[in-house]
Amino acid sequence: MTGRLYGVGVGPGDPELVTVKAARLIGEADVVVFHSARHGRSVARRIAEPYLREGQVEEQLVYPVTTEDSDDYQGEIDAFYEECAARLAAHLDAGRTVVVLAAGDPFFYGSYMHLHKRLAHRYPAEVVPGVTSVSAGAAVIGRPLVERDEVLTVLPGTLPADTLAGHLAGGDPVAIMKLGRTFPRVREALARAGRLDEAWYVERATTGAQRTAPLSEVDPDGVPYFSLALLPSRPARRPAGAGEVVVVGLGPAGPEWLTPQARRALADADDLVGYVTYLDRVPVDPRQRRHASDNKVEAERAAFALDLAKRGRRVAVVSSGDPGVFAMASAVLEVAGEEQFAGVPVRVLPGLTAAHAVASRVGAPLGHDYCVVSLSDRLKPWDVIEERLGAAARADLVLAIYNPASRSRTWQVDKARDVLLRHRSPDTPVVVGRDVGGPEESVRVVRLADLDASTVDMRCLLLVGSSQTRVSPRGAVFTPRRYPG
Repeated sequence: MTGRLYGVGVGPGDPELVTVKAARLIGEADVVVFHSARHGRSVARRIAEPYLREGQVEEQLVYPVTTEDSDDYQGEIDAFYEECAARLAAHLDAGRTVVVLAAGDPFFYGSYMHLHKRLAHRYPAEVVPGVTSVSAGAAVIGRPLVERDEVLTVLPGTLPADTLAGHLAGGDPVAIMKLGRTFPRVREALARAGRLDEAWYVERATTGAQRTAPLSEVDPDGVPYFSLALLPSRPARRPAGAGEVVVVGLGPAGPEWLTPQARRALADADDLVGYVTYLDRVPVDPRQRRHASDNKVEAERAAFALDLAKRGRRVAVVSSGDPGVFAMASAVLEVAGEEQFAGVPVRVLPGLTAAHAVASRVGAPLGHDYCVVSLSDRLKPWDVIEERLGAAARADLVLAIYNPASRSRTWQVDKARDVLLRHRSPDTPVVVGRDVGGPEESVRVVRLADLDASTVDMRCLLLVGSSQTRVSPRGAVFTPRRYPG
C-alpha cells in the first residue's frame, strides 16, 4: 500500500496562522519536505517548526538556481523537480506519509504545485490551503483588500513594465508578488499607471521582521523577494450630504516631499481642485474628477470645492508647500464661514514649506527667530509690505520672503533690498533658492548688497539673514540659537 502525499500551506509567516488541519498533518507526517535556496534556510520550515516532532525524516529540496542568471533556467528547474519527485516517490512507495510544506498557499505561486503535477496522478494526494501573503498584507496595513463589485488582480512582478501598467490601469485592487530585483520595474509601472501614491509595500507580513510603508518611499536596494505591492480597496463613498473639503499641502516639489497623511487624503478624494500647475503634480486617477483653474481665483476655487462637498463629494483642494502659508487654507476657511456652507467640514493637512526646503539646502539659516513676508502687493498695498520689512529688519529677525517677483512685478526685490539695507550690513547673507526639489533647482548665497532683481523670479524664495547669521568655511549658512546678551 502506497503512502499519501500532502501539500500543506503554512501561511505567511506567523506560526499561529497555520491551520489546525495543517498543524495536525505536519505532526503526524513520516516525512516532512521543504524547499530552500543554497544558503539552506527555509521560510516554510521555520513557520512549521513548532509542529514538528522527533523522529521525522526531513527532506530538504535545494534549488539549483533562484534569482541568479542561468543559460537554461527552465531546463535546470525541470530537471530539479524530476529529481525531487523521484525522491518523494521512494518514500510514497514505501508507504510513508509525505507532507510538503509551502509558505502561504501551495497553489498560490507555490513550489509544491510542480511536485503535485508529477505525483498526484500516481499517489493519493491532498492540498491543504494556507493563508496567502496577499490576505496577510491587507490585514497588516489594516485596509480591506476587495469589496462589493471590485475585481482583485494578482500579478507577478516579473512581467514587463508595460504589461504591469496595462493591468493596473483599471483602478481596481491589485496585488503584485515576487518583488526583490523586480521592484524598480514594478515602481515604474505603478507611476506610469498613475497609481504609485495609493500603493503599499509589505515585507515579510506577520513575522518579527515585518515592515510596511507607502511604496513610493521604499529604497529599492533593500527589497527582498518575500515582499509585495498592494493596492487595496479604496474607501467606500460617503453617503449623500457627508462630503468634506480637505486642503492638502503638496510640499515644494515632487512626491518625495509629500507626507503620508497628504498622500492618503489625495487617494481618498472624489474630486481634486486646484491651480493647474499644482494639480498637474498629482498622479491621474481615472476614478477622480479634476478641476483645474488659474492662480488668481482663490475665492471662486474655494466656493466651488465647498459646493461639491455640500453635495456629498469628498474634495481635496491642493496647494504647493503648506496650505496655511500664503496658500489655499485661509481662502477656503474664509468662504466656508458663509452661511450656505455652514454644514461642510473642512480639514487642513500641513505640507513642507518652501522656506524650510530652501533652508535645508544650505544649513540652518532659520535656526533662530524669523518671520515670513510676501512681496506680492496683489492682495495688500506696498506701503504695508515696506513697513513690515522695516519692522522685521529693525527687530533683527531672519526673513523668509515669498513671491519676490513675477512677470508683472519686477521692482519689488530692489526696493525690499534697499529697505533692509537701512538696518542690515551689506555683507548680510541672502539665500536665493529657485525650484528647490524640482528639475531646475538652484541655490545661491549672495551678499545683501549684491542681491540682483534680474536673477529673481516667482519660482524663487529668499532667506535674508539677521546680524547673527553666519556662513561657515564649508559654505553652510546658519543662525546660532544663542543671541548675544
